[in-house]
Amino acid sequence: MAVDRQVRWRRLVTEGVGTFFLVLVAAGAGVVSAVTGGMVTPAAQAIAPGVMVLALIYTLGVTSGAHLNPAVTLAFAARGHFPWRRVPPYLGAQVTGAVAAAGVLRALFGTVGGLGASRPGPGVGAGAAFALEVLLSLGLMTVIFGTSTGARNIGHNSAIAIGGYIALAGLWAGPACGASMNPARSVAPVLLGGHGGPLWIYLLGPLVGAGLAVPLAWLLRGPPSPAATQAAQGADQNGGQGTGSPQTPGGESP
Repeated sequence: MAVDRQVRWRRLVTEGVGTFFLVLVAAGAGVVSAVTGGMVTPAAQAIAPGVMVLALIYTLGVTSGAHLNPAVTLAFAARGHFPWRRVPPYLGAQVTGAVAAAGVLRALFGTVGGLGASRPGPGVGAGAAFALEVLLSLGLMTVIFGTSTGARNIGHNSAIAIGGYIALAGLWAGPACGASMNPARSVAPVLLGGHGGPLWIYLLGPLVGAGLAVPLAWLLRGPPSPAATQAAQGADQNGGQGTGSPQTPGGESP
């Protein structure tokens, strides 16, 4: 149906736009700091992505679920909140938005600051950085599973909890590993010529961490709930908050 196609495209555009702004801030903070001689402090670089995620959940959560992160989308699908057939388009939209943001940064500033690419801190080995990315992503996905339920997906509970977690993770772990927790955010600058740390850390770490959050969610919260499925999937064609139903794990009719 034409309405269904419009809803699908609206969700994908929303994911792309949301990821664009997230990466613009997350990578751009480091770039602007390099351009301005440190005017964007390390603390500001850590807090800015969290505040942006908070704003994006308020703004976009009702439409697409505001995943903004391939690891989040895959974990939602593994948990049964999101249909697997919608995963590839979501991942494509997220990567497209991330690459577009890196492209804007390169057009404005060149590759200064490594284009904001993620990298381990001085004296931090690849193994330690990988372990931190796994643990941080496990915590992030646990917070998302615990708060993105029903109306709270666009309310203060989820937005503040998730944005606050990202900011806190950046404050204490950013200097050690970059605290990316998002494969799209890390791969986009590298694709456009930025130089960061070993890319496998920032691809596998978030995926492993978010994957580990799935069995942990079963231990902490039990089976998937219809409300959480609605939160993960975004709006229906009438503009409501999701199409989830208790009858189907993906929340859509077969």
